[in-house]
Amino acid sequence: MKFALFNDFQLGLIENDTVYDIGHAIGAFARKSDCPMVDFIRQFASKTDEWAALKENALRFSLSEVRLRQPLARPGKIVAAPVNYVSHQQEMKEELTARNLGFFLKAQTSIIGPGDTVMLPYADRRIDHELELAFVIGKTAKNVSREEALDYVFGYTGLIDVTLRPDEVHIEERCLRKSFDTFTPIGPWIVTKDEIPNPDDINMVLKVNCEVRQKVNTRDLICNVAELISIYSKIMTLEPGDLIATGTPEGVGPIKKGDAIELEIEGIGQFEVKVDMA
Repeated sequence: MKFALFNDFQLGLIENDTVYDIGHAIGAFARKSDCPMVDFIRQFASKTDEWAALKENALRFSLSEVRLRQPLARPGKIVAAPVNYVSHQQEMKEELTARNLGFFLKAQTSIIGPGDTVMLPYADRRIDHELELAFVIGKTAKNVSREEALDYVFGYTGLIDVTLRPDEVHIEERCLRKSFDTFTPIGPWIVTKDEIPNPDDINMVLKVNCEVRQKVNTRDLICNVAELISIYSKIMTLEPGDLIATGTPEGVGPIKKGDAIELEIEGIGQFEVKVDMA
């Protein structure tokens, strides 16, 4: 199944070219967050039959007539893997990888959705695109083994990790350089894990102004989805609605005002964002 937030952040079930507005059902249960998708994920496993039945009486819209929003408006945490492809390690001349470096966090206010605009804070600094597969935690995970890790995934989405690069003068930490408002486009929706039988074999591509900049298969990840969950859950408790970015391959490059960035991930979908100056 595919779930999205659309228009005024209503919760939608996507089937083919139809959006079913099932968001009203959230009102029947206690709200626990500012994000209807996070509330939905918390309730999903115990109410699967109810969510499926809601489609029959839901308002229906054509996908072409709604505005898709970021599928997670306020994830609990955004956790990201640094240097998680050998090709990117070589490209950036890094000595260490995600196995050594661990993770970094991004501000949840950096998230935007399909059709939105990345706002560049500086005209005189290099700011890059980074193509990433991301996944969403579906249930509380602590000290999880690699063998059990995928049981804790709710679903998968696409993510562009926009990054302000350090230089000879500026050496900010990753979390600062990656947390500017608009620096985490995600979308176009969340595809539940049952539709992605093998997250270790997914083709991904990122284009800037129709030019292919990054192209990779997730089989080339250093730490795959299961290993990331196992590593991170031994450090901190992962909770429903947490968003985890798996890292980027080679081909990262600068973006500038007027650019259009398109991400496409096999089995998930594609979306585009524009670039402008803040």
